[in-house]
Amino acid sequence: MTIRIDVLTIFPEYFTVPLQNSLLGKAIKEEIMKVKVHNIRDFASDKHKTVDDTPYGGGPGMVMKCEPIFDAVESLKEDNSLEHIVLLTPGGKLFTQDKAKEMAQWKDLVLICGRYEGVDERIVENLVTEELSIGDYVLSGGELPALVIIEAISRMLPGVIGQWESVTNDSLYNGLLSYPQYTKPAEFRGMKVPEILLSGNHEQIKKWRDEQSILRTKKKRPDLLGKYQEKKKSDSEKVE
Repeated sequence: MTIRIDVLTIFPEYFTVPLQNSLLGKAIKEEIMKVKVHNIRDFASDKHKTVDDTPYGGGPGMVMKCEPIFDAVESLKEDNSLEHIVLLTPGGKLFTQDKAKEMAQWKDLVLICGRYEGVDERIVENLVTEELSIGDYVLSGGELPALVIIEAISRMLPGVIGQWESVTNDSLYNGLLSYPQYTKPAEFRGMKVPEILLSGNHEQIKKWRDEQSILRTKKKRPDLLGKYQEKKKSDSEKVE
């Protein structure tokens, strides 16, 4: 199944190079995923292609207008089911690895890249189905978050990564940070690779890696370890 992603932005040039390179470019070239970028200004009705205006009630900055965004989304209805219309905004729900897995199962989605002081609230209340954020900080617009989400989704699609085990070993895939990795040489400036990794005992190596994954998460991201343990407990209770 090929997933289709339509991106609405006032800066389509943001996407030109990233969508042509590396594994993301491969996924698009091989039609594992389709990504179409649309300029919101093309749907502005005035001669100046205006997509923003001053906020009612006063205040600094500009607000993205309803008309161009509504029209841009509605123009997609022949190719996109419009079941998932996502606004990238600091006020959205935090985007996670689990969310990337979920979105990779969708047939299609629309990503709306906010700008300025945000979008007219009527877009939030009457058009989008979900709001997402990639972190508790503010960027100039939703273009970089859109690219983050597109790449995270692409990694969940079979055929994009050569070995699926590389995906399942990624940090956060199972809720924990990945175990530490080493490569040649076995010793560098007196720093040695753990002996267990040179032993050839794959059962013991797996056990060591599992232990290291938990220890690493406990040290660097204890918040994740708590969520992981709660999920395991919940899953265990469901089985019982």
